[in-house]
Amino acid sequence: QVQLVESGGGLVQAGGSLRLSCAGSGRTFSSYGMGWFRQAPGKEREFVAQITWDGGRLIYGNSVKGRSTISRDNANNTAYLQLSSLKPEDTAIYYCAADKIFRRQYFIRTPLTSDFGSWGQGTQVTVSS
Repeated sequence: QVQLVESGGGLVQAGGSLRLSCAGSGRTFSSYGMGWFRQAPGKEREFVAQITWDGGRLIYGNSVKGRSTISRDNANNTAYLQLSSLKPEDTAIYYCAADKIFRRQYFIRTPLTSDFGSWGQGTQVTVSS
């Protein structure tokens, strides 16, 4: 099972940008898709974005579509989430997670939390108005 550690969160003004990182340990990192979710206080965990194991396919949640970019660097076992044009409603804890499916090739629906087997501890993003 891959171990994941997020970083890059912080306090940013509305309209600003952040790049979140997710460092993975273990030789299997490059064989699994990576996803990002977020959870605001009192709300359910929400899908943000996912990238396949080889970076060939991407999918985004509606709330961040057009304002975020997911990427990965398998040589360094790291996934990234670039957030731009941030809004106060983007305030949440952001989690990265590793897909349960070995070398998933495509998405048939919006990913669910149950599609992921390993999770990081999360990184707080706070957007001030």
